[in-house]
Amino acid sequence: MSPRGTRARRTRTSKRTIWLAAGAVVIAGTGVTAVAVGGGSEGGGGADEAARPAQAHTLALTGKDPKKRELPRTDTQLFSLVGVSWEDSADEFEGTAQIRTRGAEDGAWTDWRDLDFDIRAPETQEGDATGVRGASEPLWVGPSDAVEARVVAGGKETAVPDALRLDMIDPGETKGGKGKGKGKGETGKGQENGKGNGNENGKGNGKGNGKTPAEPGDSGTAAPDPSQSGGETEPSSAPEQSAGPSSEPTAEPGSPSEEPTAPEPSEEPTQDPTQEPTAEPSAPVPSEEPTEEPTADPTTEPTAEPSAQPDPAESTTPAAPAAPAVVSRADWGADESLVADPSDYLDKVDAVFVHHTAGTNSYECADSPAIIRGILTYHVKSNGWNDIGYNFFVDKCGTVFEGRAGGTDKPVRGAHTYGFNGSSAGVSLLGDYENGGTPTAAAKQAIADISAWKLGLHGVDPEAKVTLTAAADTRVWKNGEKATLNTVSGHRDGFGTLCPGVALYSALPEIRRTAGASEYAG
Repeated sequence: MSPRGTRARRTRTSKRTIWLAAGAVVIAGTGVTAVAVGGGSEGGGGADEAARPAQAHTLALTGKDPKKRELPRTDTQLFSLVGVSWEDSADEFEGTAQIRTRGAEDGAWTDWRDLDFDIRAPETQEGDATGVRGASEPLWVGPSDAVEARVVAGGKETAVPDALRLDMIDPGETKGGKGKGKGKGETGKGQENGKGNGNENGKGNGKGNGKTPAEPGDSGTAAPDPSQSGGETEPSSAPEQSAGPSSEPTAEPGSPSEEPTAPEPSEEPTQDPTQEPTAEPSAPVPSEEPTEEPTADPTTEPTAEPSAQPDPAESTTPAAPAAPAVVSRADWGADESLVADPSDYLDKVDAVFVHHTAGTNSYECADSPAIIRGILTYHVKSNGWNDIGYNFFVDKCGTVFEGRAGGTDKPVRGAHTYGFNGSSAGVSLLGDYENGGTPTAAAKQAIADISAWKLGLHGVDPEAKVTLTAAADTRVWKNGEKATLNTVSGHRDGFGTLCPGVALYSALPEIRRTAGASEYAG
């Protein structure tokens, strides 16, 4: 999501700028707070002695002049992702925020970077919950130990928002290995945030294209597990039906012996010559009768239909092929203790909206799990949402990651495209594709495959169009207006923003064609 897009479309009514320099100072009286957010909880990557929980550090930005506040660059606790937030999520801040950070490893200061605005709280009760804040998009800066920031207000703004603060996220560490690809990832050339911060060759060391069944395969199968409401409900009901008959054979040592004892006396008198075989028939006869009769009725008919493999397939996806490999939340280290409420589900996924996370393209693919952990922590601890906003992430090496919890094969309601969250899924590509970045071939293929599969679960053609009803005013569509969109659309098609960036948006026609020809298309 790129707030600069909306700012570019707005008419500036004032040329006045308000500067805010914010430094996070780790000394008494600075207002810095650090909140541990856990790590390695169940399904959260399995923390061990070497694991470090994620933390959210915040610095309240106060000052006498509401239009101007300045603080020098200063030392902070360790963080890798940063943003600013304020008290009222309904207060749309018009302006820019810029930060610069000092690398924890080399001690070098970066150039000024923009913090994008325009995150909108979900148009549901999740967005109305107590503690939901307005916020900028988070920016991945890598391990840093000092920061300086300034906010430039524009448009109608006459003061900075109330309870403005700097949010610094340390994604922590989980026991390593999973979710990290191998190989090199290409990336686009260009500038970061249009500020000319140098060449972004972004040569990561992760391929992670989902072709290796070891870890991604596990994650693909892990997706249906948390969501037992669909794929495993009917299979479990089949055993329940067969449990009746099977319980009799299983109880052969007890129940068959009781049944034979009663019938055998009645059969033995009627058939006297069978006294010699009594020992033999007594064992076979009860075993055959309970097996043939109960099995003939419940097992022959129910087994042929409910307990046969069509049922699990029907409950998950009758015609859909196997899912593409997806790194599960457990494998990228999601802290499930952050998610307070259960997942909310849609009736159907009619469209996929493609996003970018903005920020930097020079990340290594081995850092992708940490970036996603940072975004999860930011969306919950800074924005005040229930969970991470996107349904899926893709990195430049083509690795697909599970986003919001609830089951990758289920229609989980996300928080990614304001006004259209009730009918769509969101796929976000790590990186900035508005200011020179170019999506890699691996990334485009991965977006196409996961979109084709997700839409195919609901019988939707990734190359078709669909008419959706806007559930809120999105600066592009009015509340209640009918919007005819591609089933694979860009964020800007639904909401007033430049996301997913000019380069990625220009690649969407190709991505749609690739999705239509994908082996994962339903």
